[in-house]
Amino acid sequence: MQTFILRRLLIGVVILVFLSLIVFVLLHVVPGNPAQLRCGLSCKPEQIKAIEHELGLDKPLFPIAFKGSAPFVQFGGSQYGDWVKNVFTGNLGISSYYNQPVTTALRLRFPVTFELMVLTMIFTVLVGIPFGIISAVFRNSPMDYLVRVTAILGLSVPNFWVGTLVLIVPVALWGYSPPLGRTISFFDSPIQNLKQFGPPAAVLALASAAGIMRLARSSLLEVMRQDYMRTARAKGLRERAVVLRHGLKNSLIPVVTVLGLQMAGLLGGAIIIEQIFVLPGLGQYVFQELFYKDFQVVQTMTLYAGATVILLNLAVDVSYAWFDPRIRYS
Repeated sequence: MQTFILRRLLIGVVILVFLSLIVFVLLHVVPGNPAQLRCGLSCKPEQIKAIEHELGLDKPLFPIAFKGSAPFVQFGGSQYGDWVKNVFTGNLGISSYYNQPVTTALRLRFPVTFELMVLTMIFTVLVGIPFGIISAVFRNSPMDYLVRVTAILGLSVPNFWVGTLVLIVPVALWGYSPPLGRTISFFDSPIQNLKQFGPPAAVLALASAAGIMRLARSSLLEVMRQDYMRTARAKGLRERAVVLRHGLKNSLIPVVTVLGLQMAGLLGGAIIIEQIFVLPGLGQYVFQELFYKDFQVVQTMTLYAGATVILLNLAVDVSYAWFDPRIRYS
């Protein structure tokens, strides 16, 4: 197991290096000058050059220098090299548009996105898995048809449309809207915090829960056809014990796989939801900084997203051995 985890981590490091290089090149290929965006359209050329020097945009792109005719890597004095050093030292630089330390902005916004992600996954698990089990156990019943239709609707409607309705309908009918434009800490006021984060988390979890619902149903139905399930029934066990004790655990491997992928992809959905519900999280921050070509922020957040995907996939793979003791890693 240790060898497997170490090998996967080493492969993950290589993937992150290539990911950072690709994002770095794409950001510099796309038209637009961060110094020009920060200064404005009426900015003079000497002012733009001064801002470029301040942001380090006048340095070479890659840390490749030449000693005679032989190239060698020199991490100092280049944009990519300086960013790599900043990542390892924890100093992520200054935002080119907001003129604010990137570390400070991430520290303030990370709790917002983290709570939104946690609540979304809680809603996804609490809704998707139980209703998937109910749909499988009562197959072809009215409850099964209701769950399946609900799942199809959840997968069909876009979350930005549902989020807009969640804001508009309560205002139109009851004159109520969740708190917007400010962040309420859970420790200061749990009820107000849930009023703020509950609706966007529920909207974000709609499609995820629908997908998990369908997957849990199909996976459990497949497991219930296995020979050991018939043997458990033949021993005289109650149907509830057969399903929950013998069937559920073995049927959760594909569900956990999809949950890991959904958790890794929630940051993309959070960008839209945070914009709609005015949540000052990482999604909203990345969207704004990408618009202003803030290299430091976009490169760092891409690295963070890539590392999150790699670690979640590793955690999912390791969890297989717990769900199915027959699985061994070498």
